[in-house]
Amino acid sequence: MTDKHPSAPAPAKTRQSHSGVIHVNEPHTENFTVVGNHLAQHPELSLMAIGLAVHIQSLPAGVSIGIKTLAGKFPEGEIRIAAALRELEEHGYLTRARERLQSGQVTTRTTSYNKPRTATTPVSEPAAPAAAPPKTPEQKSPAADLLTRLRTHDSRLLLSERDVRRLVPDVAAWLERGVPATVVERTLTSGLPQDAIKHPAAFLAHRLTALLPPPLPIVPPPPPVHVPRPDPFHTCDGCERAFRAPQPGRCRDCRMSGAA
Repeated sequence: MTDKHPSAPAPAKTRQSHSGVIHVNEPHTENFTVVGNHLAQHPELSLMAIGLAVHIQSLPAGVSIGIKTLAGKFPEGEIRIAAALRELEEHGYLTRARERLQSGQVTTRTTSYNKPRTATTPVSEPAAPAAAPPKTPEQKSPAADLLTRLRTHDSRLLLSERDVRRLVPDVAAWLERGVPATVVERTLTSGLPQDAIKHPAAFLAHRLTALLPPPLPIVPPPPPVHVPRPDPFHTCDGCERAFRAPQPGRCRDCRMSGAA
């Protein structure tokens, strides 16, 4: 008969849930990063943004975290990474400021916050100078200036920046074929319909395409002008002076004196 020991402690029972996550936690003593639940369980950030924030907070200071650098390390493309960075900026986990170095080069300084930065949170770094708004190359081109001026002739020809960028190659084709800008403007603004122009960009695109003149014919270069070469110098056999003549011999003075 087996003896019973009523005073022996009962074995510990492991309580496990039949649904949901089960945590197996081990303490970290090195190579770890502390992340707050305000980030890990953020109700508005995407998983992409949360994971990117954790990665950035784990990096040592000074490491480059540009979009191209991050795209080279992870399978997500530049578009998704750029969107995640904007999320972190909007929720106060990241700031990016453009600065001009003493060398004149413009660089971007990124600051990561392990707690979300609010409007009342003081910033220890000095504020970076505001960068000038970027200008597209098309806005500086003669073709873009021409398209922008059309609304001064008729308000119905008002174009958006997107329409200007789209029509710049068509106007540039006219200018490249030797048509003066004033002629292009006159072609686009003369004989306009009396009714409303609902789609000015489409109207101008049709005119630029349908009325495009042919390229100017290539003018052959003029034939080279033949310049006769002077006779070479020779030393006179009589007086030893230098003179020009087709063949060696005597100069004109020696020949005349000899004939006399």
